[in-house]
Amino acid sequence: MSEHKVIDESKQGEAFMIEQPVVSNGKKLFLESYGCAMNFSDSEIVASILKDKGFTTTQDFNEADVIFVNTCAIREGAEQRVRKRLTDFKRAKKNNPDLIVGVLGCMAERLKSQFLEQEKLVDIVVGPDAYRSLPELIEIAETGQNAINVLLSKEETYADIAPVRLGSNGVTAFISITRGCDNMCAFCVVPFTRGRERSRDPETIVKEAQDLFAEGYREVTLLGQNVDSYLWTGGGLKKDNLSHEELNNATTFSQLLEKVALVNPDLRVRFSTSHPKDMNDDVLYTIAKYENICSYIHLPVQSGNSRILEMMNRGYTREWYLNRIDAIRKIIPDCGISMDIITGFCSETEEEHQDTLSLMETVKYDFGYMFAYSERPKTLAERKYKDDVPAEIKSRRLAEIVELQLKHSAERTKEGVGKVHRVLVEGISKKSKEELFGRNSQSTVVVFPKENFKIGDYVTVLADRCTGGTLIGKAI
Repeated sequence: MSEHKVIDESKQGEAFMIEQPVVSNGKKLFLESYGCAMNFSDSEIVASILKDKGFTTTQDFNEADVIFVNTCAIREGAEQRVRKRLTDFKRAKKNNPDLIVGVLGCMAERLKSQFLEQEKLVDIVVGPDAYRSLPELIEIAETGQNAINVLLSKEETYADIAPVRLGSNGVTAFISITRGCDNMCAFCVVPFTRGRERSRDPETIVKEAQDLFAEGYREVTLLGQNVDSYLWTGGGLKKDNLSHEELNNATTFSQLLEKVALVNPDLRVRFSTSHPKDMNDDVLYTIAKYENICSYIHLPVQSGNSRILEMMNRGYTREWYLNRIDAIRKIIPDCGISMDIITGFCSETEEEHQDTLSLMETVKYDFGYMFAYSERPKTLAERKYKDDVPAEIKSRRLAEIVELQLKHSAERTKEGVGKVHRVLVEGISKKSKEELFGRNSQSTVVVFPKENFKIGDYVTVLADRCTGGTLIGKAI
């Protein structure tokens, strides 16, 4: 599978250091995560569970007693990277026969028997809803037996677990608000690997945001496969045919956004990911109402053609999607918008590809994540459709999409030149220790001279120039 990201906000393959627990069991843990923000959030839950059992960590897997890889199954390329990494760890067992290697997350759910029995790459396989059982599974693996728990849950949200903030800059943090997904997009394995969608109690979400702010964090990102469908009615799993009273007492996503925004005006709030079929104007008006809710929406489109969208089972048309874009532009005029696009989906014609390019010209996204379609096992598309667009055509179409998005990204970034931006400082620039970087409300990276500012500060910056995707300026 080929893929291209104009701006890559993931931390694929990053190893994390966890603070020393109060009581050590003498065992060292190496934890590595791949894929989406939800996976990194899950790794923070895993770290918390094992920290409470006395595990310390190492950034050198050769020193580890236990290695866990938190995996992604949404695209073929991600699975290939994980499989190669697991082969590396299998070789490490030759020098340390007692080493335990485990795979967590979406690939664990999908390839459990293959990992354990056919390829013998791992000792432990744990699905996204079974992380509480990790200490017991490790004990089983220490006896030389394979250990597995990939049961999906209709209730598990890990709401009572305080995540260990892995690899943290101390400024930004994830808060998971839903787990699982009820959308059955034809190309996606998430409903099969993460189960039914369930929402988390809003009180626990607000409490986590309050605690993070008290610890010095200044930005939270609310995470879910589809945040717009968040609905709390006193139980996690969605109910059909809610009564009038239940609806009146329910907490919607727009209401949750407001609750988190009210934690403190200096706590920035972001969210990911939205679904076009569920995004309503209430959410947009809530964003417009609160300055600390960032003016940025990631709104995956996947295709600009209505026939392809129907085949993808996305639940909206090209016209509906553009209606949502119009609403965003009207209610939040300065909003940054990004997207996901899959090119070369089953039976996509050249004219339908051109529809995607024309939609991009209409919207002019700030940045995006673009992929050539790769068939995933067990999905509706694998069962129902033929992956019949030749690889060379997929590659050419992807290149055209990427080229156009690079052009639009440069145009949108340039619009920020000559304007004043409120920037939350996230770190020191990679190019110069004398410069800091952060993002503005629209999620555009801004670089400026360090002076006396520090990480975690809000700084007002006048942008006087830019590169293709970064604003450069001076504090005022």
